[in-house]
Amino acid sequence: MKNPIASSSRRPGPGRRGHRRWSPAVLLLAALLPASLAARTPVPPAPTGVVGVTQAELSAAHWIARLPEPDRLILDASAIAAQNARMRSQDRSIIDIATLPDPLPADFVRGKVQALSVPPTRALYGEDGRPVAAEDLVAMQHAIALDAIAAARPLRYGLVVHRADLRAFPTRLRVFSTPGDTDIDRFQESALFPGDAVAVLHESRDRQWLFIASERYAAWIEARHVALGTRAAVLGYATREPYLVVTGATVRTTFTPDEPRVSALQLDMGLRLPLREDWPPMQLVNGQHPHASHVVELPVRQTDGSLAFAPALIPKVADVSDEYLPLTPANLLRQSFKFLGERYGWGHSYDARDCSGFVSEIYRSFGVLVPRNTRDQAISPALDRIGFSPDDGIDKRKPAVRGLQVGDLVYIPGHVMMAIGHQDGMAYMIHDTNGGSWAGADGQRVRAGLNGVSVTPLEPMLFGDNGGYVDHMTSIQRMRPRSSEGSKTRP
Repeated sequence: MKNPIASSSRRPGPGRRGHRRWSPAVLLLAALLPASLAARTPVPPAPTGVVGVTQAELSAAHWIARLPEPDRLILDASAIAAQNARMRSQDRSIIDIATLPDPLPADFVRGKVQALSVPPTRALYGEDGRPVAAEDLVAMQHAIALDAIAAARPLRYGLVVHRADLRAFPTRLRVFSTPGDTDIDRFQESALFPGDAVAVLHESRDRQWLFIASERYAAWIEARHVALGTRAAVLGYATREPYLVVTGATVRTTFTPDEPRVSALQLDMGLRLPLREDWPPMQLVNGQHPHASHVVELPVRQTDGSLAFAPALIPKVADVSDEYLPLTPANLLRQSFKFLGERYGWGHSYDARDCSGFVSEIYRSFGVLVPRNTRDQAISPALDRIGFSPDDGIDKRKPAVRGLQVGDLVYIPGHVMMAIGHQDGMAYMIHDTNGGSWAGADGQRVRAGLNGVSVTPLEPMLFGDNGGYVDHMTSIQRMRPRSSEGSKTRP
């Protein structure tokens, strides 16, 4: 795990803005120049205000139409299962909560907490722009209660009952690196979703927060969002059949005053929920006839914190599927564009997602497991990786860019993008970013607060004042059929 106070792996990608259709002369010049120079080639502004992007590029159908085999199966269900098995066995960022020690040794728990909850060493600011008071930071350290960790404690399991933030410390206090920059909360780590399984490792001094381990992250979560149950009930929830998969960007359960715990719950892309096909057709669900809805079973928290289950309705017109979607180029494009325009949410804040959350949730709708953080995704040995060193020049980088396929994940420091196709001699990306910059018609850097899921070409994008994105690519990760013998990383 990574301390966001020191340097977060989910740092928003460098900036972007401007252009229409490039002239043949400009395109030829860009093709002949080194990547760092091509990125700074001045271009006229586009009608959308974003370099290289017209309204046409903002449609999944536009990119699907350019594919020779849009419905080609990249991985079938068995290949995805093998891929996920490699991920769980080879990637150190993935946590198998079913194999955690029980009881939990004190040193194990202390190590997990201290790896995340590192005391800040730099100035932090509150939402009012003032420095965070020293006494607040001291109180926060006291709250993690390291001195209260028992020599051995029973391992407890739970299910998340509501979309919930994962925090670096047991506090809702939002802190920022600079006054006025209130989008990037340095205590925000990630989020979990209804039905996510967790192992409870520790609790805050006031018992209002739990330090939990989930499959992809260990952090603090408010206790009110977790229902504690038996190991069998918790771990078995994700394997129950039949099931429903959320395939929209978000879907909400039907509002009901009869059962507020499952009313209008946000369900994010890729969530798998048990489906009650055996529900009696004339039996109401929370005061409503179920004929126009799917009946799913959701975890709820009892007053004593224990786990129970309650039926909930999802309208049949909602964007859901009775199985994971086939992993095809066309479906990758359709799923990614469902998020287009969503506000960037650092660490899944704003009920949204950040760059690494965006790509992992796209792949989750196909049943594919991807690490949570950009850093871990970029180096995962379980994927088909093309790595780059700072010394690699255009002779290695340009062919890799030309060879990008739909669904490939492209990494620069702190940011990940998904390839969606090629056009006018350039590779195009869809990505969730709060920045974005390129060279304008006058040669000056154009800064754009894209601040959401956006479409841009790759080559013109600038990495601050230090060259282009292509110059700073650290790796490309690709899903492809593999043997089960281990992962081979391409140079």
